[in-house]
Amino acid sequence: MRLLHVICSTDPESGGPVEALLRLSEVLLRDGHEVEVASLESQEEAASRGLPVPVIGLGSGLGRYRYNSRLSPWLREQAAKSDAVVLHGLWNYSSWGAWRALRGRPTPYYIFAHGMMDPWFRRQFPVKHLVKQIYWTIAEGRVLHDAKGVLFTSEEEQMRARNVFKGHSYKERVVLLGAADPGADSSAQRAAFLAAFPALRDKRILLYLSRIHPKKGCDLLIRAFAGCARQISPDIDLAIAGPDPLGWVPELSALAKELGIAKHVHWLGMLSGDLKWGAFRNAEAMILPSHQENFGLVIAEAMSCATPVLISNKVNIWREVESSQAGLIEPDTLAGTQNLILRFFALSSSQGAQMAKDARAGFLRHFDAEVAGRNFARAIGFTSAQAPGLAIVSNS
Repeated sequence: MRLLHVICSTDPESGGPVEALLRLSEVLLRDGHEVEVASLESQEEAASRGLPVPVIGLGSGLGRYRYNSRLSPWLREQAAKSDAVVLHGLWNYSSWGAWRALRGRPTPYYIFAHGMMDPWFRRQFPVKHLVKQIYWTIAEGRVLHDAKGVLFTSEEEQMRARNVFKGHSYKERVVLLGAADPGADSSAQRAAFLAAFPALRDKRILLYLSRIHPKKGCDLLIRAFAGCARQISPDIDLAIAGPDPLGWVPELSALAKELGIAKHVHWLGMLSGDLKWGAFRNAEAMILPSHQENFGLVIAEAMSCATPVLISNKVNIWREVESSQAGLIEPDTLAGTQNLILRFFALSSSQGAQMAKDARAGFLRHFDAEVAGRNFARAIGFTSAQAPGLAIVSNS
């Protein structure tokens, strides 16, 4: 069967939607399905990513909304050749333009919300939310209403999205994402990471690996680490890895210097491949004190490496982490972030080893890419198995 993804950008630095697309597609490809991607970027940009699936760059859209006049005509033609279309994300032309092409046609389409209906945004940006409510009424809500299914990546995301916007019911279901399994041979990955970052050799590493963005609580993390530094071992360093789309690192670096912990904070930039897996494997724990986190694929990746995870209760997979005993959960506050650090480093060696073992087991139970990918395939009708029914949610 043939699946067509539609996404605004395939840039890996844009965050979770691209990773989700890739992990799900890998499983479909292994099972013999065809997968193609259409994006609102130039063909040169799309080709430069080196993605393992064909990407059709329809040209960079105009402005922040990314309007692209090519999308709807192209998709009307291509949809007839596809068994399903999956849209990734809201609030840009990729969803509305796809709706214009697909409404009333036999090819079913599904849409991943990817956390873009979380009430955190309403609280944080109330004026922008009012504008979105108007747009929801006129356009975006119609996209979700006509979709065969609106896909959420956790029960927490599904519940939090309800009633954020008024009007337009939709059919919802949860499709957990999966992370790639780096395999059992970790020595080469560990060595590659330490060769790239020799200052971290012989250090106990607390790792942050995600986009460097205010909603991720990076400033909370630095303040919390500074507050805990004298209460935990002096050989524990904080390693911060990830893209910096807002150019926030200089300000955060200055904060670490002001708080007297600059020599214990390491800025690693964006990591991929063996360097990323080596970071997880060399870390004692992965920490993510986000104010809003739709899924947290890096959490699943850390667990795949048997690395305990320390997260806020605003990371939408915190219930799965808690049930797996794969880490610790606290509120997304300064006190909560300090508690994450203090509680973890107060564990005995045997307790830490058990948490690491539980993290790996929790990954296999909840986030293994093969299991998640085939669940997704069933949800969009790509196997003979009957997918569970879709619940209809009214937002009127």
